[in-house]
Amino acid sequence: MDTHLDTPVYYIESRTDRAGNKIGSLLTELYAKSDSNFEELVFLCIGSDRITGDSLGPLIGHRLSKEHLNRCSIYGTLANPVHALNLQETVESVKKEHPNSLTVAIDASLGSKKHQGYVTVGQGSLEPGLGVKKKLPPVGDISITGIVNLSGAFEHFLLQTTRLSTVMELADAIVSGILVAHRQYFGTRRPSLLAFFHPEEERRRSLTKLTSLSAESAAAKPKGS
Repeated sequence: MDTHLDTPVYYIESRTDRAGNKIGSLLTELYAKSDSNFEELVFLCIGSDRITGDSLGPLIGHRLSKEHLNRCSIYGTLANPVHALNLQETVESVKKEHPNSLTVAIDASLGSKKHQGYVTVGQGSLEPGLGVKKKLPPVGDISITGIVNLSGAFEHFLLQTTRLSTVMELADAIVSGILVAHRQYFGTRRPSLLAFFHPEEERRRSLTKLTSLSAESAAAKPKGS
């Protein structure tokens, strides 16, 4: 899994009515633009079911596993979470069991106040655990994060006190987007909608450090929240 350093990150507010459709259209385009000729999708849903703010990944994995999507494999659920202790082992298993796959890494993150409750989607890997001082390998060909709380001091405390309603809203939007993208990519293709989403450069300490924004992204006018 390569780390893409020159790709933009897109922000979608999870509370809007069409958040799922927007996420789905972005994912469809990123699937199509992928360098690899993949045969299946692997969703690597990272996090712990024991901490509210960090449960976003396992919750999404749990819900996706109930959909029985064709050409898709799910790693990381409420029953079998993927976390710091087993991430490397899981990544090696994915490489071995799914050599011709495209991996979508999903995790919770901490960010600015105006982006709390937003979903980020980008082509490139993310680094799980960076915001809480854990050094873990970058994972994923495409990254999705949900900004569950504010960044700052006492990250562990912030994750533990995150509202469950925020996590659920983010999970609803992300799962909906993944299902939309699955229908669009493996079914009828739609025109590109990437032009309607303007990436915004934002420096933040987060649970998942996304890949650096491109020079074009840095020059773009910030999108209002």
